[in-house]
Amino acid sequence: MEHGQFFHALKIRTDLCIGCTHCIQSCPTEALRVHQGKAVLAENRCVDCGECFRVCPVFAINIEQDDFDKIFQFKIRVALVPTVFIGQFPEDISTDRIYSALMRLGFTHVYEVEHGVEVLLPEMEKYLKDRQGVKPVMSSFCPAIVRLIQVKFPAFTDHIMLLKPPVDISAIYNRQRLIDEGNSPDDIGLFYVTPCAAKIAAVKSPVGEKFSEVNGVINMNFLYNKVLSVIKQGSKEVNESFARQSVQDKGIVWSLTRGESRNLQGRCLAIDGIHNVMEFLEKLENQDVTDIDFLELRACDESCAGGVLTSGNRFLTVERLHNRAEIASKRIMKGLEKPSSISRYHQQIQKKLFVGKIKPRSMMKLDDDMAMAMKKMQQVHELLLYLPQVDCGTCGSPNCAALAEDIVQGKATISKCVFVHKLLEERGVFSADESVKVLEEIWGKEKFNRRWLLNL
Repeated sequence: MEHGQFFHALKIRTDLCIGCTHCIQSCPTEALRVHQGKAVLAENRCVDCGECFRVCPVFAINIEQDDFDKIFQFKIRVALVPTVFIGQFPEDISTDRIYSALMRLGFTHVYEVEHGVEVLLPEMEKYLKDRQGVKPVMSSFCPAIVRLIQVKFPAFTDHIMLLKPPVDISAIYNRQRLIDEGNSPDDIGLFYVTPCAAKIAAVKSPVGEKFSEVNGVINMNFLYNKVLSVIKQGSKEVNESFARQSVQDKGIVWSLTRGESRNLQGRCLAIDGIHNVMEFLEKLENQDVTDIDFLELRACDESCAGGVLTSGNRFLTVERLHNRAEIASKRIMKGLEKPSSISRYHQQIQKKLFVGKIKPRSMMKLDDDMAMAMKKMQQVHELLLYLPQVDCGTCGSPNCAALAEDIVQGKATISKCVFVHKLLEERGVFSADESVKVLEEIWGKEKFNRRWLLNL
């Protein structure tokens, strides 16, 4: 069992939070509670999927990123951009213009991370052949899903493919290439443009590794607006100082749903949306589904095109990238595009391609002592007999089962349930003042000091 805390890119601004429960109801791992009228994060449960960020009505959940000016700490500044970043822009804005705008903003090099697919795909094929005794093999592409498996489906951690994703492969390649060109390693800064919070967490605290090859992470929505602003200034000139290499059609759509699975042999399924993934993994856990060779699992709807830090409509992004892939395929066949040079570094990348063993971090673990854990589990079941099973969230926990676990762990009392609370009040166990104190503990004093309440 892996110990310690995850790094989390998601941060709650308590000055803005109104304790509305939208976040606790949407969180797939029940990582949020409401206490004193504010959302509180259980860090060992959070997988940085960003579902809470999507639903917060008052923008009280922020995603931490590196300051853009950090790039200027390095002499060589490489923007590692995923193809979905290019897909944010209308098709009348060429890729070369986007590259040029990025360089005018301060980057010295621009590189699309899906070049890494050229090295990764053959290694994935070998991996699947070598791991035929372990089915299904699960993609390690989406860091939110890797963490989800660790905390909610720990029995499947051995099924996760121990290969680095394209962004890490591209980072290894760019660093080595630039060193080979005579640059000092200390002068090289690699910055990934991320469509989601989970990939920020993966860079800051990589699973199965001690550190990331990437120096910093930039919010895609933030950079999209900066690039669009440069383009809208009216200049259509293209910076000729770079020789842009063409991404293969497979790479262009790699981060979209079925991007991986369509290229592999055997029975391969692609599932997007974290709640869909959880439902499917539960079926797999119960052996309702068998004989699958490979699972491509992505936390966001339409995969990275639906990331919480993207600007464009995910369906339009998908359409643009498929169109781009089709055009790229034809141009490469005709010899009109400059091929990628990453394959020349295949052997050097291969030495760093694998990650260490991914360990479970089960959120269901009630106690380190097995006997005590079993006893607490029995207590949870007994408590559920007294709770109403309506999962209303008014106790500050996302559902009745979560409240029962909180009670057993000493983090809550059964009086927090409004149904139990009402019964205790009717029986005279609670006075009016005591009743209000319990509610204030959950929802904070402010909610009980509103002027309209005083007029009731």
